[in-house]
Amino acid sequence: MLRLLAGTIGGFTPETVYISFSAEIIPHTTEALIALISEQVNIGVKNVHLLMSTPGGSVMNGMNLYNFLRALPLELTTHNIGNVDSIGNAVFLAGARRYACANSTFMFHGVGIDLNGPLRLEEKLLQEKLDAVLADQKRIGAVIEERTRIEKDAIADLFHEAKTKDAAFAARYGIIDEIRNVKIPPGGPIRALVFQR
Repeated sequence: MLRLLAGTIGGFTPETVYISFSAEIIPHTTEALIALISEQVNIGVKNVHLLMSTPGGSVMNGMNLYNFLRALPLELTTHNIGNVDSIGNAVFLAGARRYACANSTFMFHGVGIDLNGPLRLEEKLLQEKLDAVLADQKRIGAVIEERTRIEKDAIADLFHEAKTKDAAFAARYGIIDEIRNVKIPPGGPIRALVFQR
């Protein structure tokens, strides 16, 4: 169940809105974030600060979010306020400006697949699964290469290492513009996505 806190404040549209997203990137969280940001665009908000902490999730949903966020007719700033892991890195990189709290981290790893139940893996199915994994890694790698100062070979190493990197690493390689703790001004409207079970 989702509870959405959004809309105008006292009948006027704020120029800048802060949106908190602390969730796994899966179908219902993705659609909720798209709906909330779409509402902000529709009421005339000019700047969105997306405060993120995510363990990652679905590549399909993450790439959907990345492309949606990049298409927005507003200024998007992303803030890592905890952990940005896995496909969350692609979503985070959609920001025109990107910041991370001093104690935040970024975790990179290769794409995997989940196999359910008894499954017979013959050459054709194994090749199909491998091709899907490599295609997803290529898409994510292209985003990282385009939006950071990390080169293609180093991106491949990130996928194979499966390591967590700190904010200093993120600043050095252009994942973020600088290490900066979030400061929401008094009266700065905050929109929160609250996912309840």
